[in-house]
Amino acid sequence: MRTRAKTWWVYILRCADGTLYCGSTNDVEARVAAHNAGKGARYTRGRGPVRLVMALRAEDRCDALRAEARIKRLPRDAKLHLVRTAKKRLMGQEH
Repeated sequence: MRTRAKTWWVYILRCADGTLYCGSTNDVEARVAAHNAGKGARYTRGRGPVRLVMALRAEDRCDALRAEARIKRLPRDAKLHLVRTAKKRLMGQEH
């Protein structure tokens, strides 16, 4: 019997101190809750509450991890641009 493959995501959070955090998961809602409960990444502990500002679907876990690594190497301005672009696409405003 085949099990259904889980959808993987790469996401960006805005922490209460204004900093950004990027991660990957197969359950965005649960991961954000874990970050807000202080059980997420070390970086977000003490910087909460966090707010999800972007989540992009990945092909699989490997793709999500690669995208996460690429995003983490970007400067802050580029990350903010990525968030704005993703929101425009989601809202159908990109032409």
